[in-house]
Amino acid sequence: MNALGTYLIKLIKAQGPITIATFMAEALGNAKYGYYMKQDPFGGKGDFTTAPEISQMFGEMVGLWHAVNWLNMGSPDKIHLIEIGPGRATLMQDVLRAMKVIPGLLDAIEVHLVEMSPKLREIQAEKLKNYAQLTWHNRISDALGSAKGEPILIIANEFFDALPVRQFQKQETGWHERLICLDDQEKLSLQLAPVASPEQVIPVALHRADIGSIAEVCTIGENICSEIAEHIQQYCGAALIIDYGHDAHGTGDTLQAVKNHKYVDILSDPGDVDLTCHVDFQRLKEIALKCETRTYGPINQGKFLKSLGIEARSQTLLANANDQQQKDILSALHRLTDNSEMGALFKVLGLTDKSLAGVTGFEQ
Repeated sequence: MNALGTYLIKLIKAQGPITIATFMAEALGNAKYGYYMKQDPFGGKGDFTTAPEISQMFGEMVGLWHAVNWLNMGSPDKIHLIEIGPGRATLMQDVLRAMKVIPGLLDAIEVHLVEMSPKLREIQAEKLKNYAQLTWHNRISDALGSAKGEPILIIANEFFDALPVRQFQKQETGWHERLICLDDQEKLSLQLAPVASPEQVIPVALHRADIGSIAEVCTIGENICSEIAEHIQQYCGAALIIDYGHDAHGTGDTLQAVKNHKYVDILSDPGDVDLTCHVDFQRLKEIALKCETRTYGPINQGKFLKSLGIEARSQTLLANANDQQQKDILSALHRLTDNSEMGALFKVLGLTDKSLAGVTGFEQ
C-alpha cells in the first residue's frame, strides 16, 4: 500500500469507516499525498487528456462564447474571467488568444484561476506569463469575492466531475451510505452503513428507485453552482459548465479511477490515480433555477461546438496545414464533436443573468 493508503488505513482504524466523499477528497486533494497536489496529470504523458489538450479549436469556441456575452452586456469596462480547475492553462491560453480579436475585451478582463495544486500553478504562471492581470485562488468563493460585485465570466471544464460525492444504495430498510472500511486483512474495502440515511439527502426524483440502486450526491458541486448562480444573478455575468455526465437524474455507480489512460480499481492506489464521477447536469440546472438564473441546455458538446462554428474554424486551419497537420485537425474535430467520441458523452450547461440577451451556442 502506498503512503496515502497507509494514512487512510490509520484514519479508519482511529475513527471508523469514512464516506466515499472523504476518500475522494483525500485521494485528490491531500496536501502531501493528493493526486492533484503532487503532479501534472494531463496530456499524453499523464493519466488522461482533456478537450483543450486535443485541439486549440475547443478553447477558441469557449472564448468566442464569452466574448459574445461581453458584447451583449454592453462591453463593460471591467469584467472578471474565472476558470475553475484550469489544469495546465491550455484552455485559458486559447480563450485569451481568441478574445484578442474583440477590441477592448482583453483590456477589460481580470483573469482569476481557482487552483489548489502548487505544481499546476507553476505551469499556469509560465503559460500565461504574457497576461499581467492574473490572480490565483484556492476556492471559488475567494474568486467571487475578488470580483467585488462586478460581472463575471466563468469557465468550468472537467471540474465538477472531480468533486467528492457520497454514494447511497437502496435497501429494503432505506438508503444506506456506501463507506470505505477495512476488511479482515486490513485492506481498504467498501461496505454499507448499518443504519439508513434520511431520505431527504436523496434527490426526490430517485425516491422510487429499485432496490439495489445507487444514488450519487455531490453536495460540494451543488454549493459551488449555487454560489456562481447567485453572483451572476446579482451582479450580471455568464458561466459555462462542460463535463461528462447525464442530462437527467439517474441511478448507478459512476465512480471510476484512471491511471495511464486505463481504468483501474478505485481503491488500488489512492493518491496515484484520478477519481471522477459523472455530473448530474439536471441537478445543477435545478440549483441555478432556484437562484433565478437563466439556464441554457444541457446539450451535447458536439452540438454546442458546431453551433459556435468549430467546423468553419477547422476549415480555416486546414487551409494552411501540411498533410500531417490536416490529419490531426480532422482527428481532433471528430474526437471533440462526434457522438461516438466526446460529442455526446460530454454535456454543456450555460448560466446567465436574466437580463442577458443574444446567448449563442444552444440553438436546438
